[in-house]
Amino acid sequence: MTDPIADYLTRVRNAIMAGHRVVEIPASNLKKEITKILLEKGYILNYKFVEEGPQGSIKIALKYDPVNKVNAIKKLIRVSTPGLRKYVGYKDLPRVLNGLGIAVVSTSKGVMTDKEARELKVGGEVMCYVY
Repeated sequence: MTDPIADYLTRVRNAIMAGHRVVEIPASNLKKEITKILLEKGYILNYKFVEEGPQGSIKIALKYDPVNKVNAIKKLIRVSTPGLRKYVGYKDLPRVLNGLGIAVVSTSKGVMTDKEARELKVGGEVMCYVY
């Protein structure tokens, strides 16, 4: 697999479109960090790391509105790809929907949102947009 982050986002996107409550994804440290950010920002209900096999997996419980069954995640967009990396300084970090969404950024101080990176004055690779 050449782009595991794109695979992660695609699996979540497909589960949302199919109306699934839980999606299972092969685990990696980067995927775990992205999942933690999604939980902190309220885009998913919960997650669980399953340690089975050599790699393990992440089970993510997707969040839906109880009344009209609309998912909390409207869009997941991959920004930086293996073929075209997108690095930005802290002054040029993108604002997703004027601050309503988040940009997940991989920095030298770890994986964080665009707002946290701006506060720490650290730039990095823009992984994806979530809103």
